[in-house]
Amino acid sequence: MLGGGRASEAPPGPSQDREAAITRLYREQWAGMVRLSLLMLGDRPSAEDAVQESFAAMYRRWDSIKDGTRVEAYLRSAVLNTSRSVLRRRKLALLHRGQPEPAVWSAESAAMIGEDRREVLAALATLPARRREVLVMRFYLHLSDADIAQTLGISEVSVRSTASRALKSLGHKLKEDR
Repeated sequence: MLGGGRASEAPPGPSQDREAAITRLYREQWAGMVRLSLLMLGDRPSAEDAVQESFAAMYRRWDSIKDGTRVEAYLRSAVLNTSRSVLRRRKLALLHRGQPEPAVWSAESAAMIGEDRREVLAALATLPARRREVLVMRFYLHLSDADIAQTLGISEVSVRSTASRALKSLGHKLKEDR
């Protein structure tokens, strides 16, 4: 499963050894969190940097994490928030630069992904951030509506309605491109 991963044997918390807990979380969640950020940002180096920043922030704030069972949700939120910050910085840079540049996918990724999947990813990139986040968490991370709501800080009803609107927009976009 992407990013949702398996739950740690014992949920990490403030009472556990910080380094051991972060190391275990890193081993279990790194790849999935990079894929989550990659879907948000469009390039692997930026995605890896965002995830690394999120792990570093979690390490620094480890003692303030009250509920050890929510560490994975905390990490997903941190990765999404860091990715959003990167997107905001890019948007600001584009305002000063003029013409926006399309997301850069690595040559390896482009070669491995089929044409249909590239079309879906391109259409996904055109969605507003919240809609894109909900779809990524639902279909790529396989999270439940409750987990998505918890990660984004919205209600489950909002998750379902946002997903519905996002899928409708995505369907229209994909039909236009054909």
